[in-house]
Amino acid sequence: MNDTLITELRAAYDSQLRGVTPPGGSTRIETDGPLTRVVGWHRGFVTGPRDLGVRGDELDALIARQRDFYAARGEAVEWKTRGHDLPGDLVERLTAAGFVPEDSETVLIGQSADLAADPVLPDGVTLRRVTAASDLRRIAAMESTVWGEDWGWLADDLTGRIESAPEDIVVLVAEAGGEVVCAAWLVFKEGVDFGGLWGGSTLEEWRGQGIYRAMVAHRARLAAARGVRYLYVDASADSAPILTRLGLHAVTTTTPYVWSP
Repeated sequence: MNDTLITELRAAYDSQLRGVTPPGGSTRIETDGPLTRVVGWHRGFVTGPRDLGVRGDELDALIARQRDFYAARGEAVEWKTRGHDLPGDLVERLTAAGFVPEDSETVLIGQSADLAADPVLPDGVTLRRVTAASDLRRIAAMESTVWGEDWGWLADDLTGRIESAPEDIVVLVAEAGGEVVCAAWLVFKEGVDFGGLWGGSTLEEWRGQGIYRAMVAHRARLAAARGVRYLYVDASADSAPILTRLGLHAVTTTTPYVWSP
């Protein structure tokens, strides 16, 4: 692996992807010192630069302020950490403030042009772009099945994104016999060289047939056509090996730390 390339990709990630793409709808984005936070989403969301620039008691106070802000709203909040964040004791201080880690994911980055290809789908499976609320609800239902929990919020989230910036999100479904078997979306952000690969969940009985790979190839082709150089994804343990084989590079890890009222 080319260490220089990884360093360059990580630096581009840190300089361009530490903010938040507005989810649309009734959500709003605020700042508190070095942090950016989302209000009015399905749960609160906090992110910051690689180095928060505060230490010790000042960092504890910053963390407590976010927790207490969302506590007053009666909402859970996710603080998005990365494996190379500074200061090095950030996650220990989050834990001490009552935040609990969820599953870690690998941040992978690849060049759109290298990943772009015609999607190859199994017989009987079709791929199409969707914007209708009915289709977005079908996606949320499929995600709920895959993850074993209520993902109803996703339909509202995708609707808000499409309504607020239709040119910056492409939502795709793979269907078989009228059923949504996989869904994924591509998110662009003004002024950055990256497109985000999100979703990509597939019903269990349809896994291992190349549908996820086809979704990546198609989204890469769309990104390349738009002149967006890189694609990035927060990949689960299941997805990371597939994406690495396709040519994406692991640059860091990301772990959500969640506080719940």
